[in-house]
Amino acid sequence: MNTFDQFRLDGARALVTGASRGIGKAVAEALAEAGADIAVSARTSAALEQTVRAVEDRGGKAIAVAGDLAVAGTAADVVDHAAAALGGLDIVVHNAGTLPTTDDGAPLLLPLQATRQEDWDSVLGTNLNATAAICRAAHPHLAESDRASLVLMSSVAGLVGTPMLDAYAASKAAQLSLMRSLAVGWARQGIRVNALCPGWTRTDMTAFASGTGPLSDWLMSHVPMGRWAEASEIAPAAVFLASPASSFVTGHALVIDGGLAVPDGGLAGIPKPASPFAAV
Repeated sequence: MNTFDQFRLDGARALVTGASRGIGKAVAEALAEAGADIAVSARTSAALEQTVRAVEDRGGKAIAVAGDLAVAGTAADVVDHAAAALGGLDIVVHNAGTLPTTDDGAPLLLPLQATRQEDWDSVLGTNLNATAAICRAAHPHLAESDRASLVLMSSVAGLVGTPMLDAYAASKAAQLSLMRSLAVGWARQGIRVNALCPGWTRTDMTAFASGTGPLSDWLMSHVPMGRWAEASEIAPAAVFLASPASSFVTGHALVIDGGLAVPDGGLAGIPKPASPFAAV
């Protein structure tokens, strides 16, 4: 197998959660371009219509599996439905996640002491508990595959201090701990487990920041490359971790953040404006 062919996923059967938009949609499209058939999951089937068309346009088989992973029992249903529709699973990319939000759905940016326990529980329920449920349900299917790869979509927020998003950062750090434990525990069964840690990426979920000039400028001042990532820049890393090109990689957190997680926030000498949260 030549180098290029090691990135191919022809015949692979993949599930991508949180695939209706942003990074999840980009990952589904990239896996399809590499040759995989895809089951895509989000809360509603209607939200997945564009992703299904995009996968099919790239020559892949696309199955929509609706389900709210924050609801107990849904993760197992989604995984089992996907496996039944595709005839098994070789790849699971768990991308679904949430930021803390207000009752009307706006991002909740507050220090921990100003938030409620239910705010914490909501984020941890979706970002961590649902992750464990997806992994638990996926295990028997992946154990039957000779090319099994599980990729958890964590975040650079799990690696650095992220004030005002404490619950989100804690959930993403916990995902990394779970990833390492599963990588060790499942290695002898031939299941590789890794994580991706994107930095600030331009998606609908981050529009509250990317579309706000002063906040965006402050965030980008901490990124040595000085710009937002696009979802299309994250997706190829998921293909790598899912493919034979990473056949001896497990227990690894691949950081895609423009240098944000480098100690001192990149180059310590880069001038940084005052935090817009200083008075909160």
